[in-house]
This record gives sequence, structure tokens and C-alpha cells, in this order.
Amino acid sequence: MSITTTTPTTSFSFFSSSLFLSPSHKLPKITKPNFLKTPSTPKPLSITSQLATLPILSFDGQKIGETFLDLRSAPPETARAVVHRAIITDQQNARRGTASTLTRAEVRGGGKKPYGQKKTGRARRGSNRTPLRPGGGVIFGPKPRDWSIKINRKEKRLALSTALASAAAAESAIVVEEFGDKFEKPKTTEFIAAMKRWGLDPKEKSMFLMTEVSENVRLSSRNIGTLSMLTPRTLNLFDILNSDKLVLTPAAVDYLNGRYGVDVEIVDDDDDDEEEEKAGEGSEAEEKSDATK
Repeated sequence: MSITTTTPTTSFSFFSSSLFLSPSHKLPKITKPNFLKTPSTPKPLSITSQLATLPILSFDGQKIGETFLDLRSAPPETARAVVHRAIITDQQNARRGTASTLTRAEVRGGGKKPYGQKKTGRARRGSNRTPLRPGGGVIFGPKPRDWSIKINRKEKRLALSTALASAAAAESAIVVEEFGDKFEKPKTTEFIAAMKRWGLDPKEKSMFLMTEVSENVRLSSRNIGTLSMLTPRTLNLFDILNSDKLVLTPAAVDYLNGRYGVDVEIVDDDDDDEEEEKAGEGSEAEEKSDATK
């Protein structure tokens, strides 16, 4: 008597195979593609404050007091993106966009075939101005273009104040009393000696922000390659980020708190332009009425 045993046959399918199962033996969730997702509303530009206490040094390097710098700054999760966007905008808007090259159609000459098509043993050549030859045209070369990009005024101002606030919070900024009248004549060695008294290394990059720069101070500091002497009119984001030390005067601190401070109300320039346009329209209407009379 023979006993026959039948073994169940295992069938492989897409869902039963272990190759297509997750470690927890659950089917993977199918996510919706990005183009099918509903667009999320953009988050408003959030602003925080960052208070920094700065020491005030005398011209001799002695600490004579303290002051504070309370500026608007972007939150930590978006500060890097805001500053990066502003610095890229400044650098790209500074490009002239005047680079220009000539294509093979614009290069002078090349109208005559250099040599015959056959019986020379050389490559076929139809013009001496081909891009493959010296003196020929340029393939996909640059042409004059406008590189400028737009950034919102509030965002640019926030990036500038964020960079200043971060430099002050990192203890990279000091305040020095007004020293415009301390230099009787232009002398670079005296300015370097003053920088050393303030704890600054002349080999490191430093940025000075003063409301008014006297002629002797300007001439004494212009030969120092690592130093940037700025005023509120020339204040820019690149010099702030490129410097290792930030030197301010009490007047400059008051200016920064008054322009980029937390309690300062930002007035839109567009509103000012609209008011000026309305005022201009009103004056034109008055002139017309006077002319008709």
C-alpha cells in the first residue's frame, strides 16, 4: 500500500513575495505625487528681536561704559535663507552684463573657401572663421544681458539687520568713542596703533561704521587693505559678512537702533510714492484750473 503525499505548491505574486514587502510585512503606503498636492499658503515673514550688549572703549582702549544694540532679526530657521537671498541679489545686480562675443556669422572674413574640397588629404573646410579654428566665432558665447533680480525692500532690510544682530551677538562688535578729532594729520601707523589698543588685529578684516568720517581718518585708514570704512549711506551686506570685526561709534549705534530697531515702524516706500503721485496730480489740477481762469 503506497501512501502519496501532496505538497502544496507555493505561488509567487507581486504582493506575496518577500521582495516586495517591507520589514514589518505591510504594504508600502502610496503617496500622492507632488504635482497633485494642493499648494500650501506661503508663511508670512516672521521677525524676532535680538538684544546685544556692546562695550564702549575709549581712544586709549579703556572700557568706559556699555551700550545695547536691539535690532530686528529673522528667526534661526529662516535667517540663513534671508541673508543668502539678499547677498546673491546684491552681487548679481552689480554685474554689468556687457560681456559679448562674436559668432561665426559676425566675425569679419571667412567668405572664401580656404582650399578645395578634395585631393588635399586635409579635413574639409568651408571657412576660416569656423569655431574650430583660431580667430573664428564662439559657440554659445556670452551676449549682453540684464542680470538684475528683484528683492522686496522689507526682506533686504531684514537681511541687513539680521547680519548686524548676529555679528553683535557673536561678540564680534565693539563700540569706540568718537575719534575723528584725535588725528591731527593723516598717519597710518597711528591708526594701526589705535586698532591694536582696541584689540583689533590689522591682519584680520574689520569694518568701521561711522556717521561722519573726517578727512584725516579717511586718509589714515585707506592704506590698510583689511579695513573697510563705511557710513550709513555706504552700508552694505557684503562688507558686514566679509569682516571679522565690527567697530561702531555711539552715533552709529543710535542710527542702527533708530533705523533697524525692534520698535521702529517700517513705512512702505510704495505708500510714499502714491502720496507723491497724488500730490503731483493735485498740483497739476490746480495749475489747469488757474490756466482756465
